[in-house]
Amino acid sequence: MVTDWRQRERLFYGRAPLAIVPAQGFLPVFVWLIFSPRVAHATAWAAVVLPWMAVAEFVGVAKMLVQGCVERPFNLLTMLSLGALLALLVSASYTVLFLAALVQRR
Repeated sequence: MVTDWRQRERLFYGRAPLAIVPAQGFLPVFVWLIFSPRVAHATAWAAVVLPWMAVAEFVGVAKMLVQGCVERPFNLLTMLSLGALLALLVSASYTVLFLAALVQRR
């Protein structure tokens, strides 16, 4: 476990965007490349982009957010990590709802 404040701060600022940005971008990328392709070679782009987004998401969540939420003592970085994890959960839930609505509409 990381105990130094500077290390925890570096992990938070480096890994939180790795977790949140792919989660926010998954639905638009999925719709743009797979559901209704609007660019040439959309399936090839999807085969490259979506796995990279999944890897970035996994690294961001596993390395920073989960570790940052359970780190003691409870301080500002722990609270920020918890907030980022909650933002990630909200993003995942709306993505599932919109994907279900898109599939049902089709």
